[in-house]
Amino acid sequence: MTSKINGHGSARIQVPEICQRLELGRRSVYGLLEAKIIPAMRVGHRWVVARYAYEEWEKKFRRRQS
Repeated sequence: MTSKINGHGSARIQVPEICQRLELGRRSVYGLLEAKIIPAMRVGHRWVVARYAYEEWEKKFRRRQS
């Protein structure tokens, strides 16, 4: 079952989508997750990334890049 937020897809964002949005490889994204640069929570062997938290982080990250 996938939960929805305001009709904008899943409440969580998956690593492949983060890779695409940041134009980075999987290893790089997992490195950012391990370093706690991307807001996420480790549950067992899986990373759980809340879409809202990620998108807020991405906005700040993009502003710094400009």
